[in-house]
Amino acid sequence: MLKEDEKILVEGAEKIGINLKKNHLEKFSRYLDLLIEWNQKINLTSLKTNREIIIKHFLDSLTCIKVIDLYSNIEIISMIDIGTGAGFPGIPIKIVCPLNKLFLMEARKKKSIFLEKLIKELNLKWVRILEGRAENFGRCQEHREKYDIVISRAVAPLNILSEYCLPLARLGGLFIAQKGRSYKGELEKGVKAIQFLGGELIKVEKIQIPFMGQDRYLLVINKKKNTPLEYPRKEGLPQKRPLYF
Repeated sequence: MLKEDEKILVEGAEKIGINLKKNHLEKFSRYLDLLIEWNQKINLTSLKTNREIIIKHFLDSLTCIKVIDLYSNIEIISMIDIGTGAGFPGIPIKIVCPLNKLFLMEARKKKSIFLEKLIKELNLKWVRILEGRAENFGRCQEHREKYDIVISRAVAPLNILSEYCLPLARLGGLFIAQKGRSYKGELEKGVKAIQFLGGELIKVEKIQIPFMGQDRYLLVINKKKNTPLEYPRKEGLPQKRPLYF
């Protein structure tokens, strides 16, 4: 990572309220190198410059830490990142909060291979890759209603995403969805689906990504009741026939 890259990352993190240490910077630097290298072989990101990746991937992911700290009173949390792709937002959060147990769910084999390499290179402990789809893991006893925090970024509209994520959150746990300005339109269709699946929207945190002048919204949803046993539905159905009340 170039000096200018480090400066952007450090200053951006400070704006969020996070002080990065030398070991954090070393891991983010290696992350950046691997992402750029592997992106030439498989499609991991459409972003081309170091600056874009640092701001739109690393810093955007780190904004979630503020919300996790605000709403979770557990010292060591189990967190699952749904549709993680190249590791966002889960891996940047893990770098800064190494004690958390992280599960990365990714359906595409090539991206799972990249994640395996990344975890090894960054020497991250308590990280497990779950290769497959949320509909299947959500119906599996090992994973259903087991996680303190379920988090996801840019995977699907809220009414669909809720069916992927809420079955995995434990009672009293959180589902955090990273959204852009369109979140209000998604809420119109999604809020009743959230309630039906056992959740309750407790807060919409407005977050500004440093150096972008662009707002993001973190939808914080509390798991209040058990998700009905019929949900999630079989693979593909949440997308084909989204819940709408």
